[in-house]
Amino acid sequence: MRSVATQTQTALGRPPAAAGSPHVRRFLPEVQGLRAVAVALVLVYHVDHDLLPGGYVGVDVFFVISGFLITSLLLREARGSGRVALGAFYVRRIRRILPAAGLVLAVTGLVSLWALPSPRLAETARELVASAFYVENLFLAQHSVDYLAAESAASPVQHYWSLAVEEQFYLLWPLLFAGWAMLPGRLGRLRVIAAGAAAVLAVSLAYSVVVTATDPQPAYFLPQTRMWELAVGGLLAVAALRWQVPPVLGWCAGWAGLAAIAWAAWTYSDQTPFPGAAALVPVLGAAAVIAAGESGGRSSAYGLLASPAARFGGDISYALYLWHWPVIVFALAWSGSQEPGPLLGGLAVVASVLLAWATKLVVEDPVRRYGWLRTGRSAGVFAVAAAVLVALVGAGQYARYEWLRSVEFDPVEHVGPAALGTSEPAGSPEVPVYPAPAAAGDDLPDPYKDGCQAGQKATGLDPCVYGPADADTTVAVVGDSHAAHWVPALRRIAEQRDWRLYTYTKSSCGFTAATLEFPDEGRPFGECRDYNRALLEELTGEVRPDLVFTSSSALATKEGAASQAQDRAEIAAGMARLWESLDDAGSDVVAIRDTPTTRTRLPECVSRHAEDPTECARPRGEAFAEQDPQLIAARETDAEVTVVDMSEEFCQGDRCLPVVGNVLVYRDSHHMTATYSRLLAADLAEEAAPAIDGR
Repeated sequence: MRSVATQTQTALGRPPAAAGSPHVRRFLPEVQGLRAVAVALVLVYHVDHDLLPGGYVGVDVFFVISGFLITSLLLREARGSGRVALGAFYVRRIRRILPAAGLVLAVTGLVSLWALPSPRLAETARELVASAFYVENLFLAQHSVDYLAAESAASPVQHYWSLAVEEQFYLLWPLLFAGWAMLPGRLGRLRVIAAGAAAVLAVSLAYSVVVTATDPQPAYFLPQTRMWELAVGGLLAVAALRWQVPPVLGWCAGWAGLAAIAWAAWTYSDQTPFPGAAALVPVLGAAAVIAAGESGGRSSAYGLLASPAARFGGDISYALYLWHWPVIVFALAWSGSQEPGPLLGGLAVVASVLLAWATKLVVEDPVRRYGWLRTGRSAGVFAVAAAVLVALVGAGQYARYEWLRSVEFDPVEHVGPAALGTSEPAGSPEVPVYPAPAAAGDDLPDPYKDGCQAGQKATGLDPCVYGPADADTTVAVVGDSHAAHWVPALRRIAEQRDWRLYTYTKSSCGFTAATLEFPDEGRPFGECRDYNRALLEELTGEVRPDLVFTSSSALATKEGAASQAQDRAEIAAGMARLWESLDDAGSDVVAIRDTPTTRTRLPECVSRHAEDPTECARPRGEAFAEQDPQLIAARETDAEVTVVDMSEEFCQGDRCLPVVGNVLVYRDSHHMTATYSRLLAADLAEEAAPAIDGR
């Protein structure tokens, strides 16, 4: 009886000897050129979104290429030896991926220590470790739905998410081929592995379409939604063993594939639901280019992709992908800009290409040429050492972050709004700001800390309740996160006056009967509408507070509004309607005008300008929305509403200050720190005196 290995070899056959098999090429210059196209798309997209708003599809092209090449390698091994040596496969992956990836991670971590502002060090440290262990995509998927991280800047290693997807794919995909190579007789034929690969493709694609439609933010990073893209390349490798595209058809397929990739890069944008069905265009385009092969001569896509320039781009594409993003992130951090302009972007491109070329010559080529890391032991030791080194760099970065955030509150120095009207409203440059910029993101109002801030998709009421149950006065605060950031001030007032305070706050959900638009998704915010209906019923029924404080972001948008004027008017009308219901139920309403907005990622700006934080001030004329719906509603409602305008506690003269009395005013571009809110309690009580006196 023949051994399993012998049976498998007989069933699988050997490509060189098989009659009618397509010509097998080990080096594919057109694939190298396609790599250059992929990295160029990503590079241009990151340098200037407007030039190629869908340039991120270059990553999908990379996925197809990787799936094709790895599957071709596995097929050659399985058909040549009758088995797949998993250990040798992973050693090859370590040799190919880790030296350059580990170098870039370590250098990026070290440079981050001095190049990045303090608020970004902790997140970067965590992402360094996640990238070193190839779970960066899972980290980003988990944090992509974090409302509090909405303004977080991308870390310099965020692009490692795509490498993580590939390596997670490589943990599972070879097992399919190893199992297939062990099958006896007819079960070991190509059609069986083709069916297995097609099943993986179909299931992953279906999952991608569904999750992209229902939960788009994490869907972008999940391996389940991306595996089908690599499987397309794998299935193409299987098909290439049996069929070869005719030259004429290959000429057409090559150009059509490049056109599909270019069309997606040009017409897609950050608003395109992705990956899902939209990813089919660049994925099938890449597959068409690979399937076309070397057909068509100089006038073909092959002629373009196999040119020396394209092949050079392909040779450095991996290192260029690794380097370009940290170079851009550091350039932006150094300049304080939000986007690289032509000059900064051009310099970043040149620097990235030079670093990539040097990495290929000094790291990648020697590892390949001199046979380093060829044994399982050496590769394993190197992999562990690289991960440990990056983890140590991340630990050092996190330690620096903890040191920079450790500022103690001093009531003598950190006086906040008490400094307004003095010669130094920002405070003394010799006194460290509290909270420290590195700690600003954690200086949250009570509803967040106590777990009663409703998320964007929540509909049920779950308020926090503070103060004595037998209080003579009951107060509620309602609205979105711009109402929540007043809770520390209201709690202090409530404690001083023995009030019982209820907090009903929901992220992005202003207190209005109008249907708002769900942020970034362009759909009706039904969860907010349902929440406000339930809230009104509770406030006019069981709770019936004596006072209701409300505030909302003036930048919220009404679903389906044809103009900004209509948008403001309909939101205001919805507010007035709810206020009148509260008034009819016996509750006095206090509407707090929305706070001014300031620079995006303000704590980072203050960190960069610690000696003079007024460099981060914003002109008063730009800091306030043109029309606050609450002010419109107050003019038009029949209810008795007290309007509180706290603008002077944020702005002095024609500037709105980021630091007042040595206290950091904002934790991001539009939310107060809890500390500054708490210090505004006396001012808020004075402004709202017509409503609260006698309570």
